[in-house]
Amino acid sequence: MDDKRKIPIIEWQDLDKRKFYVFGVLMTMAIRISVYPFTLIRTRLQVQRGKSLYTGTFDAFAKIVRAEGISGLYRGFLVNTFTLVSGQCYVTTYELTRQYVSRYSESNTVKSLIAGGSASLVAQSITVPIDILSQHLMVQGQAMGRFRETSRGRAAGTMGRAKDVVVEILRLDGPRGFYRGYAASLLTYIPNSALWWPFYHLYTGGC
Repeated sequence: MDDKRKIPIIEWQDLDKRKFYVFGVLMTMAIRISVYPFTLIRTRLQVQRGKSLYTGTFDAFAKIVRAEGISGLYRGFLVNTFTLVSGQCYVTTYELTRQYVSRYSESNTVKSLIAGGSASLVAQSITVPIDILSQHLMVQGQAMGRFRETSRGRAAGTMGRAKDVVVEILRLDGPRGFYRGYAASLLTYIPNSALWWPFYHLYTGGC
């Protein structure tokens, strides 16, 4: 009896790259726009002391909109959109690594394990610095923020505020400040990615 679950694997060379990148970016952007306010709220709730500013998610939402307007829910969003690059780099690294490993092994498990781990390494190397900058912008000027918001930065908009944060991180922590938690991110995401893909191929009958 044939395994009805078996799904043909679409390799890198079979993809329409233009459609893949365009639709990938548009779809990811749409998702980011819808969930970013809750990411910002979560970040503020995590870094505040006790319940000094917000008592919960809905309280934070109401207070942010009242004090900062809808745009307050999107503080740091413009900077955060640069992580879209990491998503495309993830998939590209995954597919190219699979293609390279296929020269030495025909096993989808081996190819997916190595490619998944490599893709996550590349993606996190791009994402972590952007996330750190974005998270600082989310809380900048708030009581729980590490850096104050300058009038000059405020007048220059998002990129002006981002520049202020970059300068402060470099002044206090040096370049390593952009990679705080990098090792923890790698230990979280590399095993997850390296194991997810082999199990995916096992489930679809592609191993």
